[in-house]
Amino acid sequence: MKPKVLIVDDEEDFLEALAERLESRGIAVSTANDGIKALQLIEKEAFHAVFLDYAMPGINGLETLKIMLERKPDLLVFLLTGRASLHTGVEAIKLGAKDVIEKPAELAELIEIINKSENEYLLSLEKKLKESVKDILITKGW
Repeated sequence: MKPKVLIVDDEEDFLEALAERLESRGIAVSTANDGIKALQLIEKEAFHAVFLDYAMPGINGLETLKIMLERKPDLLVFLLTGRASLHTGVEAIKLGAKDVIEKPAELAELIEIINKSENEYLLSLEKKLKESVKDILITKGW
């Protein structure tokens, strides 16, 4: 299974370029150019990681992050920002972001993050599966 990520950014050129570069390295990429579309996508698809721009029209990255994690608490979200500040970083981490990445991000760094996120995602699924099996065994009395 190849890793699957969602990139959310209102800068179309950046979004397309990053998606192409990741796809050329065997990573499945979905894109959204605003927070609303991103929220719709996370309801329909499972992602190993989400790269979310901070500064977007409409609902910004922090608000989108908050809603995403309310709906999908196990989602691994990384905030992308061209305007990194300590305050933004602290706020994002408090809301549940895994990390804050300054734009333009190095491709190698993103791929490393994606690979780690895929492993973390798979471990989370395995844990949930074990818990489900345990619950079934307890409720069925086997």
